[in-house]
Amino acid sequence: MKVLYLGEETLRQPSKPVEHIDEALHELIREMFITMDTDKGIGLAAPQIGKNVRLFIVKIDDGIERVFINPLIVGTSEKQCSYEEGCLSIPKMFADVIRPESVTVQYQDINGRRKTIEATGLLARVIQHEYDHLEGILFIDRLSEKERDELVAKFAQQQERKKQREAKKRARA
Repeated sequence: MKVLYLGEETLRQPSKPVEHIDEALHELIREMFITMDTDKGIGLAAPQIGKNVRLFIVKIDDGIERVFINPLIVGTSEKQCSYEEGCLSIPKMFADVIRPESVTVQYQDINGRRKTIEATGLLARVIQHEYDHLEGILFIDRLSEKERDELVAKFAQQQERKKQREAKKRARA
């Protein structure tokens, strides 16, 4: 399973609700956790792997695998904080993003049970970041225009260098 990078149209489209929680969805979730772990992420949304459905997963430093199906953020704290974020869809690029400190989210778990949790700290941050993916929003959209333009240009340069290295490897082979 491959993570899509900045520039892929799927990353900019609002996602559709998950209609069936079945074995196919469970397999997708298993594959998402493998991909996220391989890429050393702490969250991954279905649009990042080309699936336009309202699903994301989270595994922060507590090691708990969390699955959020059809999530809805129903409340956020007034207090906000800044924290450095990155994204598997924009690898090796980081920027400080201001978000609410805590969030209340309703969702279905992997068994289809409806749940509501209030999250704080890193979990709140990751939930909001991944939820944005379901809305077609990337963390760079929450930066100033100048910061966003600089980061996008830096990412484009990084990707161009990567393509050149790969072309050289193919030429030697």
